Amino acid sequence: MTTEAPLTRRHMTPLALALALALALPALAGVAYLAGLGAPLAYVITNAFALGLGLVWIVIGRLPTPLVSPNSWSQRSLTIALLIFLTLPLIIGPDVNHVSRWISVGGFTLNTGAIAIPLLVCLSADNRDYAVPILLSALFLALIQPDAAIGFAIMGASIGLYFAWQDWKPGLVAILAFGVGVIATLRGELPAQPFVERILVDLAQTAPFVAIALALSLIASFALMLLAPYGRQASHYAMAGTLGGFTLAALLSNYPNVLIGYGASPIIGYALALSWCRQASKPTT
Repeated sequence: MTTEAPLTRRHMTPLALALALALALPALAGVAYLAGLGAPLAYVITNAFALGLGLVWIVIGRLPTPLVSPNSWSQRSLTIALLIFLTLPLIIGPDVNHVSRWISVGGFTLNTGAIAIPLLVCLSADNRDYAVPILLSALFLALIQPDAAIGFAIMGASIGLYFAWQDWKPGLVAILAFGVGVIATLRGELPAQPFVERILVDLAQTAPFVAIALALSLIASFALMLLAPYGRQASHYAMAGTLGGFTLAALLSNYPNVLIGYGASPIIGYALALSWCRQASKPTT
């Protein structure tokens, strides 16, 4: 008769620990920032609750095996579903000055790009023959929403795939994505929301040490995503690239500072992608 191994042995492998830390470090720093600098209590609770659920899912969550099998039809179906999810703001979401990036679910406003893009680029990296069409489809949606954050995230993911594969095609997508990001920035800038956008830019002037701490947490998360042991290299490079792209968008314009600012959407999005990467890793976890 066999018994289940303890949770720490079965799930907290080096890869799972690295991926959990990749979410926990910036999100915990963000919760501390929100609590310490006077954000509404609801902001603190929302981020903390999303982080708790996300960490549990990264460590013990499991998807059906076909969804983590490269080039499977199930995986391609999930990719299509994520692209459809990205279109929902254009269909059912609110329109703010001709900008559509969100949907309302149960009284919460969710940013579909922040949820879908991290996992979408992981799936594109796992389906190399279809990676470029997937990324270009997401770019098209970024252009018409318009959403520079998606554009720059796709740029970062494409740069990651270029280095992982040494292939010119993702490099070309990165160039196109940069152009989409610039165009979307010019067309789709909205007023900055406190504790969501311009966090690092404003803190650099008013509380530079807090800005440095938050920036270091993002850099640590980027490194953990990029270098986590045993993972599928291309997916990890692409996912890390999205974090760099989202952060670049937040520095250049009024876009959310993912993971460190208020918002459950990026925490959910990266938790889904990080959990997928754990399950898709070479060892059985």
